[in-house]
Amino acid sequence: MDIEAADIEAVDWSGLPAPADLYRPDHAATGLRALATATGLVQAADAGALLAGGGLLHDHSGAVFPAAVVAAPILLAIARHGRPQAGATALGLLDDALAFATHDGRRTRVATPYAEAVPICCALADHLRRGADLLAAAGHEGKRLLAEAAAHWRFDVREVAAEGGGAVALGSLSGRFPDGDGTRVAELHRGGRITALEQVVLHYPPEDGSPDACLRIPGAHPDELAAPAVLFPVRCVRE
Repeated sequence: MDIEAADIEAVDWSGLPAPADLYRPDHAATGLRALATATGLVQAADAGALLAGGGLLHDHSGAVFPAAVVAAPILLAIARHGRPQAGATALGLLDDALAFATHDGRRTRVATPYAEAVPICCALADHLRRGADLLAAAGHEGKRLLAEAAAHWRFDVREVAAEGGGAVALGSLSGRFPDGDGTRVAELHRGGRITALEQVVLHYPPEDGSPDACLRIPGAHPDELAAPAVLFPVRCVRE
């Protein structure tokens, strides 16, 4: 059994949350197994149809399911190690999943190792960033997908200090904080709670390839931001 098959079998696809009228857990497992072993265009297309027809997303309604987040590392592994047709299908599914998630009217959230209720688009984007080398080498479409994932930034707080009437937070920035001056609205995730931050400013951006950055949060108390707090953009859950 190869690594993709082992990962597929380890998941209880029927136990993942999703709309019962759209999600087909049997399509998820069967489609991923078929895509991992696809050797030609027809097999890859058939597998992709299962995954887009209720397995990981529902293309007719524009819905994406938490199963897509669970499957993202498997799809990236197929894109890296599978046949070209299977790899292209895997990347296409990831592209559709992120696009649907960005405009998710259900405001779906998923549990991750770093926060309990992450917007599904941000969780998908994190997986895509882990496959940055693969996507960067996948031509225009791969680079575009990587750029779209960067918009779903994440900031992991490492240290925090009081400053004036607010706080400054040092930590690691994944993705790209929006360009331009002014404040941004963010979600603060800490200890299973989500708090809206109405003003977040990029005080010092990352430099020389390092993820280290500093955010200034006017009006926030340092204790609210203490590690292991994580920030995400509110834009992802408002669109």
